[in-house]
Amino acid sequence: MSDRAQPAPKPRASGARRPALRTLALAAPVILLLLPFFVYPTVSFLLRAFDTPEGQPWYANFERFFTASAYGRVLAETLIISAWVTLATVLVAYPVAYVLARAPRRSKSWWALFILLPFWSSFLVRTFALVLILGRNGPLNDAAMAIGLVDSPMSLLFSRGAVLVGMTSVMTPFAVLTMIGVFERIDRVLTPAAETLGARPSQAFFRIYLPLSMPGVTAAALLVFVTSIGFFITPALLGSRYETMIAQPIIQQVLDLGNWSFAASMCVILFVITIAVFVLYDRLVGISSLVQQGGGQRRRGGIGARLATRVFDTLGDGFAALGRLLPLRGGKGRGGARAVAGFSVFVLLVLNVPVLFLLPVSVTESAFVSWPPSGFTLQWYAQFFDMPIWLQGTTRSFLVAFGTSLLCFLIGVPAAFAMLRLSGRKAAALMVLIVSPMVLPKIVIAVGLFYLYARIGLVGTEIGLVLGHTVVALPYFFISLVAVLKSYNWRLDDAAASLGASPWKVRRHITLPLISTGLISSAIFAFVVSLDELNIALFTSGGLASTLPKLMWESATVGFTPLLAAVSTMFLLFLTVVVLSGLYLGRRR
Repeated sequence: MSDRAQPAPKPRASGARRPALRTLALAAPVILLLLPFFVYPTVSFLLRAFDTPEGQPWYANFERFFTASAYGRVLAETLIISAWVTLATVLVAYPVAYVLARAPRRSKSWWALFILLPFWSSFLVRTFALVLILGRNGPLNDAAMAIGLVDSPMSLLFSRGAVLVGMTSVMTPFAVLTMIGVFERIDRVLTPAAETLGARPSQAFFRIYLPLSMPGVTAAALLVFVTSIGFFITPALLGSRYETMIAQPIIQQVLDLGNWSFAASMCVILFVITIAVFVLYDRLVGISSLVQQGGGQRRRGGIGARLATRVFDTLGDGFAALGRLLPLRGGKGRGGARAVAGFSVFVLLVLNVPVLFLLPVSVTESAFVSWPPSGFTLQWYAQFFDMPIWLQGTTRSFLVAFGTSLLCFLIGVPAAFAMLRLSGRKAAALMVLIVSPMVLPKIVIAVGLFYLYARIGLVGTEIGLVLGHTVVALPYFFISLVAVLKSYNWRLDDAAASLGASPWKVRRHITLPLISTGLISSAIFAFVVSLDELNIALFTSGGLASTLPKLMWESATVGFTPLLAAVSTMFLLFLTVVVLSGLYLGRRR
């Protein structure tokens, strides 16, 4: 019998069926956190949209929104930008995920590292790097003028193109990680088998591989679009007033004008759009594709899936016919494989290299950002350490991130074990509850928490930040850990239990040590998400209780300076050390 891990459907410590109360006890901590700090504040705040002055109808706030042309343009711009970002992200991420899934074992770890580094690094820092690169005095304009492409600096910043580039670069690692789980389960022998039966490489790809990979593609597209409609940082820093997205007026209505009801109505509209996207996705593709594991059968989906199959077949036949007319050098299919690999390398360079431009700017002698930097000095780093507000914000951010990781561990691990013991509607309900904060626009969650904290006195407290960050980071921790547990060999637990070990001893001495690497990776996810979280901090912290991302955001809204470049460089360095240390400890175990 093979010793390979078998994904048993349920963990069993003694062969007897687990009592329902024990499973409920495992799921209780996460339920007790999410109900009062996610479900209740979100729902109660959204209901504020129907609070109107006496004598006005319940839909007065919505009427104001849709009758004001400015808000209509903002909503349309939000949907347009999100759609373009989704399309660009999927097109860019697919080749990278394809190469990563099919890479040899020796090189796969390096591919994965260069995908995870931008995913784990701060999206604020990456956006700052793009502000520098795309600026009129930035390295891109400087290089274009040096080689004679242009005579004067191009206006690359404060445009829709800059916003699309910035948001796509932020979302691409997320899309790759969403796709890779499906791609790796596709049997590698399927496309070679099709080619041995006479299919051209393009036909084998479009008729076999692409349809099997579509669950990952559609899931990535759905999550990217839903996440994009809640963006406000990248459009605010890289776009003009014409690229304003709906999250920006929501922030203005709450923080500047104190108009809770109108802000709630915009959040309701954002929430309805999210639900509508899921409904449309279910009709066209089938919601079951989100959990389809691929790799074996082509499952019958919705209308969109059947239409896509016809399109893929037509494309495969068309490229095959073109290949017969214009045969590529380098052997059958090798030219295309090299092109895909080369494009993937280019994408990884674009994702990882921009942040390196922050380092020379952080040591410039000039008080203004320019390229190339002039002189060398460490005065901006010294200024960081001389300013208590920056040191306090950094300390607070790391303490909150550590507290978030710890709380995710304490409630996420039992919930993951409970998830594997449940089935049917109960398992689906628990999954929906835990994952919902990841698919709901974070601006809605942040404003809802602010509405709750303002009434119970948690605004500006570390406890409030930890609770809010846990709500946002828990889905990442949970999904990562459940993926590890599903591949765990539960027969080891059965063997220990058959030798007389109690359930507690089985978990302590067998299960937890064997999944320790997965636990460390999950905790890193939670730590990084918390450390880089701005939405929650923007509403629930302030003044001397600000976090580092909020201080960086407030500084960036005034102007990008060498001091901010120095802070961003140190922030990225701290984050990289934490991530690599965690990975090193996980491998040693």
